[in-house]
Amino acid sequence: MLYTNLGRSGLKVSRFCLGTMNFGPITTEEDSYKIMDHALEVGINFWDSANVYGWKAGEGYTEQIIGRYFAQGGGRREKVVLATKVYGGMGRDSDGTNGWPNYNGLSAKHIREACDDSLKRLQTDYIDLYQMHHIDRSTPWEEIYQAFETLVQQGKVLYFGSSNFAGWNIAAAREIAKQRNFLGLVSEQTHYNLNCRKPELEVIPACEKYGIGLIPWSPLGGGILGGILEKTTAGRRASERGQEQIAKLRPQLEKWESYCKEIGENPADFALAWLLSNPVVTAPIIGPRTFDQLDGVLKALEITVTKENHAVLDEIFPGYKTAPEDYAW
Repeated sequence: MLYTNLGRSGLKVSRFCLGTMNFGPITTEEDSYKIMDHALEVGINFWDSANVYGWKAGEGYTEQIIGRYFAQGGGRREKVVLATKVYGGMGRDSDGTNGWPNYNGLSAKHIREACDDSLKRLQTDYIDLYQMHHIDRSTPWEEIYQAFETLVQQGKVLYFGSSNFAGWNIAAAREIAKQRNFLGLVSEQTHYNLNCRKPELEVIPACEKYGIGLIPWSPLGGGILGGILEKTTAGRRASERGQEQIAKLRPQLEKWESYCKEIGENPADFALAWLLSNPVVTAPIIGPRTFDQLDGVLKALEITVTKENHAVLDEIFPGYKTAPEDYAW
C-alpha cells in the first residue's frame, strides 16, 4: 500500500479510503467485518463513515457496526485513521422522526451532541477526521469553529474536513481559521470522477491553494466507469438509473471501454489510477460490497497514467480549465 499526507497535515493515510456506506443496508455485519479485516491486511488505514449511514433515522447503524468491530480489540482502532461526518438529520424520537429543529446542521449544539453520539456508536474516545457533510448557510463560521476548537481541547477530534463544499466555501473556511490561529480544514470530500469533472473549476484550485487534500467520492461514477457496457452485455443488468446513464453516455462509454481494452487496462482500475495521478487527490473512496471487490481495486496503484493517456481521456471526457479562464478570457 502507498501512503501520503492528508492535505498539509502530518497525518499519513493510505491512497485509498475505505468507504463504509454499504455496511448494514447492503453488506451484512459479518461480511463488513471481513472487509475491514482485509482492508487492514492490505494496508488501507483510512476509513470513512457518517452518522447518517445505515439509513435508519437516528440509529447510526453503520457507525455501530464499525464500533462493534473495534470492540474486538487487537489494535483495530489504533491502526485506523477514522473519518466520520456531522450535519445530517439524526432524529431520536420514539416514532423515528427527526423533526426537531436542532437534530441537524452545524450549530454548536448539534455538533457537540452529534460528536458524542458518534463516539458512543463507534466505541472510541476520539475521531481522527471529523467532516462537515454539507455547508450550513445558516450557521456562522465563528460558531462552528468555536465548537470545533472545544472538541480539539477535549481530545475528541484531531482534524477537521469538509464535504460537498464549493470553492468559495473552502476559501472562507480557511481564511477564518487563519484569523483564529486554528488549523481548520485539512480535507474536502467531493464528487469527482472522469464523468464528473466540475470540481476542476474551483474546488480543486482552492484545495491546491490551501493545502487541502481532495477525497473523491463515487470515483467510478456509480459504476458507470467500471466497464458497464461489457457487464450488461455479459448478462449483468444495470439498474433503471444505470440504464438511463448508459443511454445518455453510450458514445463516450464505447470510446472509454474500447480505449481501456486497447491499452490492456481494466476500466475501473484505470479510472481510479486517473484520479490518483492528480497531485491534489489524497485518496478516492472505494465502497466495496464484497471481499473480492476490495481486492480488485488495488491494481490501480500499479498503473502509471501518461500524458498521452490524459490527452485521450480529455477527448472522451472533457474537463474544465480553472475558473474564470474556463469561461472568460
